[in-house]
Amino acid sequence: MLRESRMAFPPTSRSEVNRLKVRDDLFVLTTRGCWHNPTRDRTRIIGMAEVASPVVAYEKPVTIAGRDFTRGCDIGLRSLAPYLTGVELGPLVPRLNAFPDIKSWSIRLRRPLLELSASDAAVLELELGGVAREPALVIPGYLSSIRPVRQTPARA
Repeated sequence: MLRESRMAFPPTSRSEVNRLKVRDDLFVLTTRGCWHNPTRDRTRIIGMAEVASPVVAYEKPVTIAGRDFTRGCDIGLRSLAPYLTGVELGPLVPRLNAFPDIKSWSIRLRRPLLELSASDAAVLELELGGVAREPALVIPGYLSSIRPVRQTPARA
């Protein structure tokens, strides 16, 4: 996403992906496992982007970290927190309408997109404003820190 300025979506037909339009706002999120240390890392909002093209089907699926993605869109990254920083989502969950069940909030993130209310977006944008920078200043830190994902060998 940071290198190509594109979002990719898995083959499932999800209504939230189907509704995505050019100029929609997106928050960029990393999960606890994203940086390979879930005991240290937390789910964080790390940036804001804008949808820059319609979602289109790929002629051939794109494989990323062993997963196939069958469609995608261009994005324009507007802001990005420095590597391993951002806004921790867990403490904000009680203030966000998108998570009606505080105890199982993380399950709602197991989908390609999660639609937010205007008030939720305002909370996240305000919090992110304190840490986010111009993307060109921090993308090199992310790209230089990428480690390959270990693949589990397929069983015969």
